[in-house]
Amino acid sequence: MAKKPTSKKIALALFMALSLHAVTNAQTKLNVAIAGLSHDHVYLIMNSYQKGEVNIVGIAERDTQLVARFKKRYQIPAQLFYNDLPGLLKKVKPDAVLAYNPISEHLAVVEAAAPLGISVMVEKPLAVTVKQAERMGQLAAQYHINVLTNYETTWYATNQEAFRLIKEQKSIGEVRKMIVHDGHQGPAEIGVSQSFLSWLTDPEKNGGGALVDFGCYGANLMTWLMDGKAPISVSAITHQIKPDKYPKVDDDATILLEYADATGIIEASWNWPFSIKDMEVFGDNGYLQAVNEHDLRFRGNAKPEYTLSKAKPLPAAYGSSLGYLAAILKKEITPVNDLSSYQNNLIVVKILEAAKTSAKTGKKVMLK
Repeated sequence: MAKKPTSKKIALALFMALSLHAVTNAQTKLNVAIAGLSHDHVYLIMNSYQKGEVNIVGIAERDTQLVARFKKRYQIPAQLFYNDLPGLLKKVKPDAVLAYNPISEHLAVVEAAAPLGISVMVEKPLAVTVKQAERMGQLAAQYHINVLTNYETTWYATNQEAFRLIKEQKSIGEVRKMIVHDGHQGPAEIGVSQSFLSWLTDPEKNGGGALVDFGCYGANLMTWLMDGKAPISVSAITHQIKPDKYPKVDDDATILLEYADATGIIEASWNWPFSIKDMEVFGDNGYLQAVNEHDLRFRGNAKPEYTLSKAKPLPAAYGSSLGYLAAILKKEITPVNDLSSYQNNLIVVKILEAAKTSAKTGKKVMLK
């Protein structure tokens, strides 16, 4: 008869198992450097840092007040802070650099990281101008790195499931019209930080107002649904409804995208009574709406009622920016027409630039 293991042996085995898990987890966690702390989306990565989901190996930020705030709030060691990204990258080599700075500074992040073979993920949108975006692509190709763009809506299970239903199951037939709403009451109204607001409402640093801040979501999703094709033309109307709060930029935008056999309507605003991020897609025999990150609404032409459902949880590689980035770096995913891919987001910047021109001139801008 076999002897029962003693309590000491059980405790030792448990300790070894936990240690192995800890080592494995530490090995699979990404080591990232942070470029800038002024974009309020940085709180998401800081929350992941607090939960032990990611290793932050360095932070480049020249604003001493921001540094002091984050150092205290997240108990970040002083030695992790640097005045600039080139100085940081001389000391440590992360798996990737995550940019949380003004959009106009994204190119400088890629210029610092690319020659060292370090991939970059920026917060949306990719760049302020097409010229900047194309230069980022040249650097990515030259140094064989990934330049990715992070959107909150990329990780909505509803958007991913809607794409699957449309593309794989042909549940609504051919796509004919897409309408994407993104907006809220306004950045000042919802209480974004002053460091974020100062450049978010600067036409040079952000590239525009609501047109850029929220218009990029629709351009991103529509380029995805159109299999990476750019629209034929772009038309836009902007308003400045609250010039006292946003004197330098638009605070409401409507963008019309013309495709060969489909139309896209992007509605972006800092003037809505509540926050909304949804997507509606009309096919030639059905309709799908990603109501939010959880709820889907469907109606086919044969049934008069809507069907409501919950989206299925996403696999790790598509469930979060960190999971996706890890899969990219391991070469488990090739980001060709993904929502975060460079190819998609170059077209997004082209759409936004054309929309600004259209709004200014009152004319349709041709992209092809």
